[in-house]
Amino acid sequence: MVVFPNAKINLGLNVTAKRKDGYHDIVTCFYPVPVHDILEILESGGSKTVFQASGIAIPGKEEENLCLKAYKLLRKDYQLPHISMYLHKNIPIGAGLGGGSADAAFTLDVLNEMFQLFLDASLLEDYAAQIGSDCPFFVRNKPVLAFEKGDVFGSVNVDLSGKKLLLIYPEIHVSTPEAYSRVVPQVPELSVKEILEGEPIENWKGLLVNDFEKSVFELYPEVAALKEAMYSGGAIYASMSGSGSAVFGLFDPATDVTGIAEQYKSRWEMVL
Repeated sequence: MVVFPNAKINLGLNVTAKRKDGYHDIVTCFYPVPVHDILEILESGGSKTVFQASGIAIPGKEEENLCLKAYKLLRKDYQLPHISMYLHKNIPIGAGLGGGSADAAFTLDVLNEMFQLFLDASLLEDYAAQIGSDCPFFVRNKPVLAFEKGDVFGSVNVDLSGKKLLLIYPEIHVSTPEAYSRVVPQVPELSVKEILEGEPIENWKGLLVNDFEKSVFELYPEVAALKEAMYSGGAIYASMSGSGSAVFGLFDPATDVTGIAEQYKSRWEMVL
């Protein structure tokens, strides 16, 4: 079976508190976007499970890959046969786009379907939460308001359809632990939900804030310059996604973004 795990962007991201368990409470909107990896899973018939990857190099040991972690989680509870997995990595790593989490969540979904485990979405989310905080989002893969560690979801009425999205990865890997270590938690006057549902996109600039931008921009001025380039090029709204370093801009469909995009190797342009 072949599937296409997709990326996400964050619309607003507030770090509101440091938790007793060492994590942070956040409030953000996860929004799926059509930038994809390619994942193929087959029943191997052999005596071991095999994982292969191509495309962007995945750091770390192969046995620690999130797709394998997803398989091992289900295999603890169900009699799964050995499989062959092939992942072509296209979503940048360390970009704030959730690519690894998407790969893991799609692995859970494929295994559920292939081997008729009959797990509903809520149970798949429970497994996904053991892999990563944003992993459960990719089970239903619809815009949500995310709370606590990013794994508790609520509804949000936001629709970017008809807007042109330019997404650029400036080839900078941002360490998530480092990004969190430099953020001072605080509760904003207006919540992400209030802004997304109460303000037009034209008013988001200056209101809908990603709290990681301040520290990441200080460490990597080129990421700040990229955001400014989005606005100079006509973006209605621009922001870094997650803890960085990918930056996206929302434009009117007729806006020509070629001048910005052609400066970067990893970029995607689409009308949502």
